[in-house]
Amino acid sequence: MKLFVGLGNPGSKYAQNRHNIGFMAMDQIASDHGFAPFKGKFQGALTEGRLGREKVLLLKPETFMNLSGQSVGEVMRFYKLTSEDVVVFHDELDLNPGKLKYKMSGGHAGHNGLRSIHQHIGETYGRVRMGIGHPGRKELVSAYVLHDFHKADQDWLDDMLRGISDGAAHLAEGDPAKFSNAVALRLNPPRPSTGNADPRAQQKPPSKDKPSPEKPAKAEPEIDARSPLQKLMDKFS
Repeated sequence: MKLFVGLGNPGSKYAQNRHNIGFMAMDQIASDHGFAPFKGKFQGALTEGRLGREKVLLLKPETFMNLSGQSVGEVMRFYKLTSEDVVVFHDELDLNPGKLKYKMSGGHAGHNGLRSIHQHIGETYGRVRMGIGHPGRKELVSAYVLHDFHKADQDWLDDMLRGISDGAAHLAEGDPAKFSNAVALRLNPPRPSTGNADPRAQQKPPSKDKPSPEKPAKAEPEIDARSPLQKLMDKFS
């Protein structure tokens, strides 16, 4: 069994915040893969279903971001999971909007949700880092992450969430490379081929063997058939 955790803050006030992109990912996976409705358990909203061959729990901690680890720890203990069974989906300031990276283990980089999870289960868990960009100055970070996504963000945000759902089974089965590829195909789909060849390539160069246009033939000199006597008489006539 795997435990996927999406980070965010509970309540409609925060639902569309940048900080809640982890909750959005859990909702997308649950909707696309036919999971049961979320129910309030273990200080969070929890549902269970299958992704590929794996049984997976989806958790949205409702303790507010900086206490997320309490909920995660309770679920782990109840289902007898290890930290390696956990993947956390969270907003990432250090990645540009529309960028995503998977990482196993490591520090919390100042993220309050990850800091709390570190305190409760350690650092050896997977993270899906979902880029939201940085406001530019440290003092602006709090207001930035607690602000709703702009309308201009909706296209890449929708593509990222659908890509995460597309690749969720690969991640559950332990193949983060295929998961990342599924997301990339949504965010950067291959351009369709038009099937039209370059018109310049259709123009054949002149053949070297082609004969050059014929030059007009020179007029042949007329033959004078007169006798010498006739020529002399014509000269003095």
